[in-house]
Amino acid sequence: MMICLKCENALTGAICSQCGWAVENIDGFEAFAPEYAQAGSGFEASYFKLLADLESGNFWFQSRNDLILWALEKYHSDFRSFMEIGCGTGFVLSGISKKNPKAEIFGSEIFVEGLRFASQRLPDARLMQMDARAIPFVEEFDAIGAFDVLEHIEEDEIVLQQMNAALKSGGLLLVTVPQHPWLWSATDDYSHHCRRYTANELSRKVTAAGFTVLRSTSFVSLLLPAMLASRLLSRNKSVAEIDVRTEMELPRLLNGAFRWILRAEGVLIRNGLNFPLGGSRLIVARKT
Repeated sequence: MMICLKCENALTGAICSQCGWAVENIDGFEAFAPEYAQAGSGFEASYFKLLADLESGNFWFQSRNDLILWALEKYHSDFRSFMEIGCGTGFVLSGISKKNPKAEIFGSEIFVEGLRFASQRLPDARLMQMDARAIPFVEEFDAIGAFDVLEHIEEDEIVLQQMNAALKSGGLLLVTVPQHPWLWSATDDYSHHCRRYTANELSRKVTAAGFTVLRSTSFVSLLLPAMLASRLLSRNKSVAEIDVRTEMELPRLLNGAFRWILRAEGVLIRNGLNFPLGGSRLIVARKT
Protein backbone atom coordinates (compact mmCIF):
# COMPACT_ATOMS: atom_id res chain seq x y z
CA MET A 1 0.00 0.00 0.00
CA MET A 2 1.27 3.45 -0.90
CA ILE A 3 0.74 6.12 1.76
CA CYS A 4 0.67 9.89 2.00
CA LEU A 5 3.90 11.13 3.56
CA LYS A 6 2.07 13.95 5.30
CA CYS A 7 -0.91 12.23 6.97
CA GLU A 8 -0.16 8.51 6.28
CA ASN A 9 -3.53 8.03 4.63
CA ALA A 10 -3.70 5.37 1.92
CA LEU A 11 -2.72 6.97 -1.39
CA THR A 12 -4.58 5.77 -4.46
CA GLY A 13 -3.37 8.47 -6.83
CA ALA A 14 -0.96 11.38 -7.02
CA ILE A 15 -3.03 13.51 -4.60
CA CYS A 16 -4.03 12.53 -1.07
CA SER A 17 -7.81 12.58 -0.65
CA GLN A 18 -7.40 13.25 3.08
CA CYS A 19 -5.01 16.22 3.27
CA GLY A 20 -4.34 17.24 -0.33
CA TRP A 21 -0.64 16.42 -0.29
CA ALA A 22 0.55 15.68 -3.82
CA VAL A 23 3.31 13.59 -5.34
CA GLU A 24 5.34 15.80 -7.66
CA ASN A 25 6.68 14.82 -11.07
CA ILE A 26 10.25 15.60 -12.09
CA ASP A 27 11.39 14.66 -15.59
CA GLY A 28 8.72 11.97 -15.75
CA PHE A 29 9.57 10.39 -12.38
CA GLU A 30 7.38 10.38 -9.27
CA ALA A 31 9.11 12.65 -6.77
CA PHE A 32 8.36 12.02 -3.09
CA ALA A 33 11.19 14.24 -1.81
CA PRO A 34 11.65 16.86 -4.53
CA GLU A 35 13.73 19.10 -2.26
CA TYR A 36 16.58 16.57 -2.58
CA ALA A 37 16.10 15.61 -6.23
CA GLN A 38 18.90 17.69 -7.70
CA ALA A 39 21.42 18.02 -4.87
CA GLY A 40 21.92 16.92 -1.31
CA SER A 41 24.34 15.34 1.11
CA GLY A 42 25.54 11.74 1.04
CA PHE A 43 26.56 11.49 -2.62
CA GLU A 44 27.50 13.50 -5.69
CA ALA A 45 25.05 13.34 -8.59
CA SER A 46 27.98 13.76 -10.98
CA TYR A 47 29.26 10.28 -10.01
CA PHE A 48 26.43 8.51 -11.85
CA LYS A 49 28.00 9.04 -15.28
CA LEU A 50 31.23 7.43 -14.12
CA LEU A 51 29.34 4.48 -12.63
CA ALA A 52 27.26 3.99 -15.75
CA ASP A 53 30.42 3.91 -17.87
CA LEU A 54 32.45 1.50 -15.75
CA GLU A 55 30.45 -0.66 -13.33
CA SER A 56 29.31 -3.29 -15.86
CA GLY A 57 32.94 -4.16 -16.65
CA ASN A 58 34.39 -3.90 -13.15
CA PHE A 59 35.15 -7.09 -11.20
CA TRP A 60 33.78 -5.76 -7.91
CA PHE A 61 30.37 -4.69 -9.25
CA GLN A 62 30.05 -7.92 -11.24
CA SER A 63 30.92 -10.08 -8.22
CA ARG A 64 28.60 -8.19 -5.91
CA ASN A 65 25.76 -8.69 -8.40
CA ASP A 66 26.48 -12.44 -8.47
CA LEU A 67 26.24 -12.58 -4.68
CA ILE A 68 23.01 -10.56 -4.54
CA LEU A 69 21.32 -12.68 -7.21
CA TRP A 70 22.35 -15.87 -5.44
CA ALA A 71 21.10 -14.66 -2.04
CA LEU A 72 17.76 -13.56 -3.48
CA GLU A 73 17.28 -16.92 -5.18
CA LYS A 74 18.31 -18.93 -2.12
CA TYR A 75 16.31 -17.08 0.52
CA HIS A 76 13.21 -15.94 -1.41
CA SER A 77 13.05 -17.66 -4.80
CA ASP A 78 9.31 -17.04 -5.20
CA PHE A 79 9.33 -13.27 -4.67
CA ARG A 80 6.99 -11.30 -6.90
CA SER A 81 7.95 -7.72 -6.04
CA PHE A 82 11.35 -6.17 -5.31
CA MET A 83 12.32 -2.63 -4.32
CA GLU A 84 15.88 -1.35 -4.40
CA ILE A 85 16.69 1.63 -2.19
CA GLY A 86 19.31 3.84 -3.82
CA CYS A 87 19.23 2.06 -7.18
CA GLY A 88 21.73 4.43 -8.78
CA THR A 89 22.15 3.65 -12.47
CA GLY A 90 20.07 0.48 -12.22
CA PHE A 91 22.96 -1.98 -12.58
CA VAL A 92 21.81 -4.28 -9.76
CA LEU A 93 18.13 -3.98 -10.64
CA SER A 94 18.77 -4.86 -14.27
CA GLY A 95 20.40 -8.10 -13.18
CA ILE A 96 17.49 -8.93 -10.88
CA SER A 97 14.96 -8.08 -13.59
CA LYS A 98 16.67 -10.24 -16.23
CA LYS A 99 16.82 -13.25 -13.90
CA ASN A 100 13.26 -12.73 -12.61
CA PRO A 101 11.25 -11.45 -15.61
CA LYS A 102 7.88 -12.08 -13.94
CA ALA A 103 8.68 -10.01 -10.84
CA GLU A 104 7.49 -6.42 -10.43
CA ILE A 105 10.57 -4.24 -10.13
CA PHE A 106 10.75 -0.95 -8.23
CA GLY A 107 13.73 1.35 -7.88
CA SER A 108 14.21 4.48 -5.83
CA GLU A 109 16.98 7.06 -5.88
CA ILE A 110 17.27 10.38 -4.09
CA PHE A 111 18.85 12.02 -7.17
CA VAL A 112 16.88 12.24 -10.42
CA GLU A 113 20.19 12.11 -12.30
CA GLY A 114 20.62 8.46 -11.30
CA LEU A 115 17.11 7.60 -12.43
CA ARG A 116 17.84 8.91 -15.92
CA PHE A 117 20.52 6.24 -16.32
CA ALA A 118 18.42 3.57 -14.59
CA SER A 119 15.48 4.16 -16.93
CA GLN A 120 17.69 3.29 -19.91
CA ARG A 121 18.49 -0.09 -18.36
CA LEU A 122 15.01 -0.68 -16.95
CA PRO A 123 12.33 0.78 -19.23
CA ASP A 124 9.61 -1.35 -17.61
CA ALA A 125 10.48 -0.80 -13.95
CA ARG A 126 8.72 1.67 -11.69
CA LEU A 127 11.40 4.19 -10.82
CA MET A 128 10.88 7.00 -8.34
CA GLN A 129 12.72 9.81 -6.59
CA MET A 130 12.55 9.20 -2.84
CA ASP A 131 14.21 9.87 0.49
CA ALA A 132 14.96 6.48 2.11
CA ARG A 133 14.21 7.99 5.51
CA ALA A 134 10.56 8.38 4.45
CA ILE A 135 9.44 5.46 2.29
CA PRO A 136 5.84 5.95 1.04
CA PHE A 137 4.90 2.25 1.18
CA VAL A 138 3.56 -0.06 3.89
CA GLU A 139 3.61 -3.88 3.59
CA GLU A 140 4.07 -3.62 -0.17
CA PHE A 141 7.13 -5.65 -1.21
CA ASP A 142 8.24 -9.28 -1.00
CA ALA A 143 11.88 -8.26 -0.91
CA ILE A 144 13.81 -5.05 -0.53
CA GLY A 145 17.50 -4.24 -0.91
CA ALA A 146 20.01 -1.48 -0.26
CA PHE A 147 23.43 -2.09 -1.78
CA ASP A 148 26.21 0.16 -0.51
CA VAL A 149 23.69 2.81 0.45
CA LEU A 150 23.33 2.81 4.25
CA GLU A 151 26.88 4.04 4.78
CA HIS A 152 25.94 7.30 3.02
CA ILE A 153 23.10 8.09 5.44
CA GLU A 154 23.53 9.36 8.99
CA GLU A 155 20.10 8.04 10.01
CA ASP A 156 20.74 4.46 8.88
CA GLU A 157 18.59 3.00 11.68
CA ILE A 158 15.59 5.02 10.49
CA VAL A 159 16.13 3.71 6.96
CA LEU A 160 16.16 0.11 8.21
CA GLN A 161 12.92 0.73 10.12
CA GLN A 162 11.36 2.22 7.00
CA MET A 163 12.40 -0.78 4.92
CA ASN A 164 10.87 -3.09 7.52
CA ALA A 165 7.57 -1.21 7.31
CA ALA A 166 7.60 -1.38 3.50
CA LEU A 167 8.01 -5.18 3.49
CA LYS A 168 5.20 -7.67 3.64
CA SER A 169 5.13 -10.04 6.61
CA GLY A 170 8.02 -12.46 6.20
CA GLY A 171 9.61 -10.25 3.55
CA LEU A 172 13.32 -10.44 2.78
CA LEU A 173 15.95 -7.77 3.40
CA LEU A 174 19.26 -7.74 1.52
CA VAL A 175 21.98 -5.25 2.46
CA THR A 176 25.62 -4.77 1.48
CA VAL A 177 27.93 -2.23 3.12
CA PRO A 178 31.65 -1.39 3.27
CA GLN A 179 33.24 -3.01 6.29
CA HIS A 180 35.96 -2.43 8.91
CA PRO A 181 36.52 1.09 10.24
CA TRP A 182 40.28 0.43 10.12
CA LEU A 183 40.03 0.42 6.32
CA TRP A 184 38.88 4.04 6.29
CA SER A 185 40.71 6.15 3.71
CA ALA A 186 40.38 9.25 1.57
CA THR A 187 38.30 7.12 -0.82
CA ASP A 188 35.60 6.90 1.86
CA ASP A 189 35.69 10.67 2.24
CA TYR A 190 35.46 11.07 -1.53
CA SER A 191 32.47 8.72 -1.59
CA HIS A 192 30.71 10.66 1.20
CA HIS A 193 30.62 7.69 3.55
CA CYS A 194 29.41 8.32 7.08
CA ARG A 195 30.90 5.06 8.35
CA ARG A 196 32.39 1.69 7.56
CA TYR A 197 30.51 -0.97 9.51
CA THR A 198 31.57 -3.71 11.85
CA ALA A 199 29.70 -7.01 11.60
CA ASN A 200 28.24 -6.58 15.09
CA GLU A 201 27.06 -3.03 14.42
CA LEU A 202 25.21 -3.98 11.26
CA SER A 203 23.61 -7.08 12.78
CA ARG A 204 22.55 -5.11 15.85
CA LYS A 205 20.92 -2.36 13.80
CA VAL A 206 19.15 -4.82 11.48
CA THR A 207 17.81 -6.80 14.44
CA ALA A 208 16.67 -3.65 16.25
CA ALA A 209 14.70 -2.63 13.15
CA GLY A 210 12.58 -5.79 13.43
CA PHE A 211 14.46 -8.38 11.38
CA THR A 212 15.81 -11.85 12.03
CA VAL A 213 19.27 -12.29 10.51
CA LEU A 214 19.49 -15.34 8.24
CA ARG A 215 23.01 -14.90 6.89
CA SER A 216 25.89 -12.53 7.53
CA THR A 217 29.24 -12.82 5.80
CA SER A 218 32.11 -10.71 4.63
CA PHE A 219 32.96 -10.67 0.96
CA VAL A 220 35.89 -9.31 -1.03
CA SER A 221 37.74 -11.33 1.59
CA LEU A 222 40.34 -13.06 -0.56
CA LEU A 223 41.32 -9.65 -1.96
CA LEU A 224 41.56 -7.99 1.45
CA PRO A 225 45.41 -7.91 1.42
CA ALA A 226 45.37 -6.11 -1.93
CA MET A 227 42.71 -3.72 -0.69
CA LEU A 228 44.65 -2.99 2.48
CA ALA A 229 47.82 -2.33 0.47
CA SER A 230 45.91 0.08 -1.77
CA ARG A 231 44.58 1.94 1.26
CA LEU A 232 48.04 2.19 2.83
CA LEU A 233 49.53 3.54 -0.39
CA SER A 234 46.85 6.23 -0.58
CA ARG A 235 46.78 7.06 3.15
CA ASN A 236 48.43 10.46 2.64
CA LYS A 237 46.27 11.48 -0.32
CA SER A 238 43.68 14.20 -0.01
CA VAL A 239 40.15 13.84 -1.38
CA ALA A 240 41.12 16.06 -4.32
CA GLU A 241 43.87 13.60 -5.28
CA ILE A 242 41.58 10.55 -5.43
CA ASP A 243 41.10 9.21 -8.97
CA VAL A 244 38.20 6.78 -8.79
CA ARG A 245 38.27 6.15 -12.54
CA THR A 246 41.80 4.74 -12.22
CA GLU A 247 40.69 2.52 -9.32
CA MET A 248 37.66 1.20 -11.22
CA GLU A 249 39.18 0.96 -14.70
CA LEU A 250 41.85 -1.65 -14.00
CA PRO A 251 44.06 -3.25 -16.63
CA ARG A 252 42.18 -6.06 -18.34
CA LEU A 253 44.36 -8.90 -17.02
CA LEU A 254 44.28 -7.62 -13.43
CA ASN A 255 40.52 -7.04 -13.56
CA GLY A 256 40.07 -10.57 -14.92
CA ALA A 257 42.27 -12.08 -12.22
CA PHE A 258 40.36 -10.29 -9.46
CA ARG A 259 37.09 -11.43 -11.03
CA TRP A 260 38.27 -15.05 -11.00
CA ILE A 261 39.36 -14.80 -7.35
CA LEU A 262 35.97 -13.41 -6.28
CA ARG A 263 34.18 -16.11 -8.27
CA ALA A 264 36.09 -18.67 -6.20
CA GLU A 265 35.17 -16.77 -3.05
CA GLY A 266 31.52 -16.81 -4.11
CA VAL A 267 31.60 -20.60 -4.41
CA LEU A 268 32.81 -20.84 -0.81
CA ILE A 269 30.08 -18.47 0.40
CA ARG A 270 27.39 -20.37 -1.48
CA ASN A 271 28.61 -23.55 0.20
CA GLY A 272 28.11 -22.09 3.67
CA LEU A 273 31.39 -20.41 4.55
CA ASN A 274 31.01 -17.08 6.39
CA PHE A 275 34.15 -15.00 6.06
CA PRO A 276 34.97 -13.01 9.22
CA LEU A 277 37.02 -10.38 7.39
CA GLY A 278 36.53 -8.64 4.06
CA GLY A 279 36.17 -5.26 2.43
CA SER A 280 32.37 -5.57 2.34
CA ARG A 281 29.60 -7.37 4.23
CA LEU A 282 26.38 -8.98 3.05
CA ILE A 283 23.50 -9.45 5.44
CA VAL A 284 20.29 -11.33 4.63
CA ALA A 285 17.37 -10.98 7.04
CA ARG A 286 13.66 -11.67 7.26
CA LYS A 287 10.98 -9.37 8.64
CA THR A 288 10.05 -10.75 12.03
